[in-house]
Amino acid sequence: MAVHCYDYIVVGAGTAGCVLANRLTESGKYSVLLLEAGPRDSYLWIHIPIGYAKTMFHPVYNWGFYTEPEAGMHNRQVYWPRGRGLGGSSSINGLIYIRGQHQDYDHWAALGNAGWGWRDVLPYFIKCEGNSRGASEYHGSDGPLNCSDIGERHPLMDAIIAGANELGVPRNDDFNGARQEGVGYYQLFTRNGWRCSTAVGYLKPARRRATLRVETEVYVTSLITERSNTDGAGPVARAVGVRYRQHGVEHEARAAREVILAAGALQSPQLLQLSGIGRASLLREMGIAAVHDLPGVGENLQDHLQARVMFKVKRPITINDDLHSIWRRIRIGWQWLAHRSGPLAIGINYGGMFVRTRPEAPTPDLQFHFAALSAEMAGAKTHPWSGCTFSVCQLRPTSRGTVMIKSPDPFAPPAMQPNYLSTEFDCRSAVEGVRVARRLARTRALSELIGDEYRPGDSAKSDDDVLEFVRNYGATIFHPVGTCKMGADPLAVVDTRLKVHGVAGLRVVDAAIMPTLVSGNTAAPVVMIAEKAADMILQDAAPG
Repeated sequence: MAVHCYDYIVVGAGTAGCVLANRLTESGKYSVLLLEAGPRDSYLWIHIPIGYAKTMFHPVYNWGFYTEPEAGMHNRQVYWPRGRGLGGSSSINGLIYIRGQHQDYDHWAALGNAGWGWRDVLPYFIKCEGNSRGASEYHGSDGPLNCSDIGERHPLMDAIIAGANELGVPRNDDFNGARQEGVGYYQLFTRNGWRCSTAVGYLKPARRRATLRVETEVYVTSLITERSNTDGAGPVARAVGVRYRQHGVEHEARAAREVILAAGALQSPQLLQLSGIGRASLLREMGIAAVHDLPGVGENLQDHLQARVMFKVKRPITINDDLHSIWRRIRIGWQWLAHRSGPLAIGINYGGMFVRTRPEAPTPDLQFHFAALSAEMAGAKTHPWSGCTFSVCQLRPTSRGTVMIKSPDPFAPPAMQPNYLSTEFDCRSAVEGVRVARRLARTRALSELIGDEYRPGDSAKSDDDVLEFVRNYGATIFHPVGTCKMGADPLAVVDTRLKVHGVAGLRVVDAAIMPTLVSGNTAAPVVMIAEKAADMILQDAAPG
């Protein structure tokens, strides 16, 4: 078996991996092998924003995971889509550009993660951003990742903004600026009506470099480690490469400098555990030789649980109406083909709202996504009537879960147990979120558009009724994080430079390193993490 050697091996060509591949090869000094389990991003519906619905259940471009039975959700197994292919989840997500709150990152720093406060990470958000509004104190104009305003207004979204104003919620035209609180239209990761994934923004321009090798349809089965020392001083092992299978053939690759896991919050901890890095008791149970007892691997799982409150709409102005009329389908197709505009260029959600559910909350603790469509679940066939969805999620859940391997088989998915609604605080927040959605729907500004409440419906009156609705119908809003958290406490997996504790030559660079979940969508924060990590990796590689 031929064994090839590179300076860096990056496992996962997803949201973070594509950023790393670009930045680490930019100077031409270092060679990088980028390994991706899925195929190239050649499927047309990846690149058309509304194609989100086409990829939600795609058997090739989506891992299509399910959680373990969830006690807080009546033992339902909750569907967890994750991107599979170049760009990872940035190729199949809802395209929403949200950074989170300034206080999220200051909280990371307060937990002992020096260098990760808001003022530390803002330059990396600006660096990555090619914003259609141009450069400013908070935004960049020439970064690889394009962020654009939604090109046209929608009467339902305009009425929602007016209704929120009635409730005292201010309009906010930039959720990524000085403050997040308010209601308004989202910016999207799009460029001229096309999706701008990290595969498009970062990887595509880097593919021509001789120092970058990209391999797709590759399944990494384990890390290759060597014993580093036996006296207990310093790292106990060093990562020197990976084993992987491609088209049924086993391969090995070696890294002269580092192996970097960018496989995401579900599969980065899985690969660590399969490689003997994790809780020793779990490794023994699975019959895996322990390389390093690191009990935090797979712990600290956090996710945003969404409750999708749906209403019938009194006028035929929704995407439901567009998709159920042949003539309107032709019209929206022509809008996109001729002008790169219309519903196909927007995706699902026109706008959002960040509000406080309790007066004592220091910052917004609730996020809304407003969609001019309705369906039984995200990405499913739309209802045959005019409908809309107020998707609401608690921004900072207190429930914690785990990701743990169930067998030593690298091709078996791990056990994903988010433990939704396992705290009283999260249950109260879920109920209050639904009640805010209902108050908004009853405002004067929305009275001419919003009709009957389809779900949970008028029969759900008490708090117990509303909580029962959330348990029966709640779902992920696709933001799992935290399973290889950054820090120095007993359950931390990486340090502030994202190096795995106790194992030299190994980093984790993806959503798994977040000590706590950010207040909003996670794509932009993961890009920031990868940009900052690339700088640290290059600093550590520089002589002297």
